[in-house]
Amino acid sequence: MNKPTSATANQQWGGRFTAGPAAIMQQINASIGFDRTLWRQDIRASRAHAEMLAHVGVISADDKSAIDAGLADIAGQIAAGQFDFTEALEDIHMNIEARLTERIGEAGKRLHTARSRNDQVATDFRLWVRDTIDGLEAQIIDVMGALATRAAEFAAAPMPGFTHLQTAQPVTLGHHLLAYVEMLARDRGRLADARARMNECPLGSAALAGTSFPIDREMTAAALGFDRPTANSLDAVSDRDFALEFLGAAAICAMHLSRFAEELVIWCSAPYRFVALSDAFTTGSSIMPQKRNPDAAELVRAKTGRITGGLVALLTVMKGLPLAYAKDMQEDKEPVFDAAAALALCLAAIAGMARDFTPDLARMERFAGAGYATATDLADWLVRELKMPFRQAHHVTGRLVASAEAAGLELAALPLAAMQAEEPAIHEGVFAVLSVASSVASRRSYGGTAPENVAAQAARWLALLGQETPA
Repeated sequence: MNKPTSATANQQWGGRFTAGPAAIMQQINASIGFDRTLWRQDIRASRAHAEMLAHVGVISADDKSAIDAGLADIAGQIAAGQFDFTEALEDIHMNIEARLTERIGEAGKRLHTARSRNDQVATDFRLWVRDTIDGLEAQIIDVMGALATRAAEFAAAPMPGFTHLQTAQPVTLGHHLLAYVEMLARDRGRLADARARMNECPLGSAALAGTSFPIDREMTAAALGFDRPTANSLDAVSDRDFALEFLGAAAICAMHLSRFAEELVIWCSAPYRFVALSDAFTTGSSIMPQKRNPDAAELVRAKTGRITGGLVALLTVMKGLPLAYAKDMQEDKEPVFDAAAALALCLAAIAGMARDFTPDLARMERFAGAGYATATDLADWLVRELKMPFRQAHHVTGRLVASAEAAGLELAALPLAAMQAEEPAIHEGVFAVLSVASSVASRRSYGGTAPENVAAQAARWLALLGQETPA
């Protein structure tokens, strides 16, 4: 019987097998094409594991030193693009371990003592997601700062507020932008919550049952920045909740970015022309020379689909798996890697557009008063001044809007006599509340659109983010 060779079988686990896999098996089984992304985390976790094994006396100090130096050398090779990954060794773990053994000999073969690829990949993946959350948090803070800075700049700039994409009541542009700051703050909180929950170390759970070696899991957990080791070895190697929570938070964040991107697309369109984006974030047409297309915003809107798709994909992978590990879970990484990259790109694009757009303030203010947008102010005036029940005030205001519409006039232009024909008690004081400026200024309730409220909220957010309020 022929013994397996490196050409026919994976030498890392080939003792059980006498022949190599079929070509299609090798292709479907290998993950090195994408899990090489985990190389930094894999080397970091392996160095911590070796340190612990030496500390408890499972390997010698000399072996630990050789392993540490070998892994540091491999890290340098990978960072410099001088490491040849091979599909025959399946994954990042075996590629690094095989190279380590080539470099330092027998000591390299001792590194895998008291661990399995199951707890190894669970640890690496948690470290990668945790690192990614830290990077995305910095980007979210940047977008929040960009939006809050523009909100402070336009705290008193009126624009139409919409419901059902119909003109509803006047708000300010600053107030509108701060709504997205609130959304992103929740996104930041969700990622922080996910990070806190995932911050337990699976390393030492081995394949599924733990290990008989006298390891110190608290030591490796602390060395890798985890709060504690995981408490159940079965759960530790089979859990991907941390990846699902990350994808869920990423999908919600992407949805928020998509909503803002959609608004930019609408605001840039010819019927609105509320804002303009510069050449930096727009493209032209191959046939229509007049076009300036908001492609960056459109692509942010579109990339939300692949991020949400990643969440659905991983939920589908995990939904039918019994404990503990199954090879299905190799499909956990690509959706997460792709979603993280897409979200990072979307955050960068939104931050850029938030700083870039130029509003047409006069046009926004003009549209803020269109469509009888101050009708609610009229109803509120009837309640305050005439002590009218709100439902009756609503009915009277509706009749006045109908009269103004029939006359082709805005509410503020409707003659007092016409108003008194519907409600005799109405007097000249009503006109003080029918302007856009008076409408937004009156919304002083906490969280309302009054300019002083918006300026205070923008300043509060900028202070929380450690940024200066613009003069």
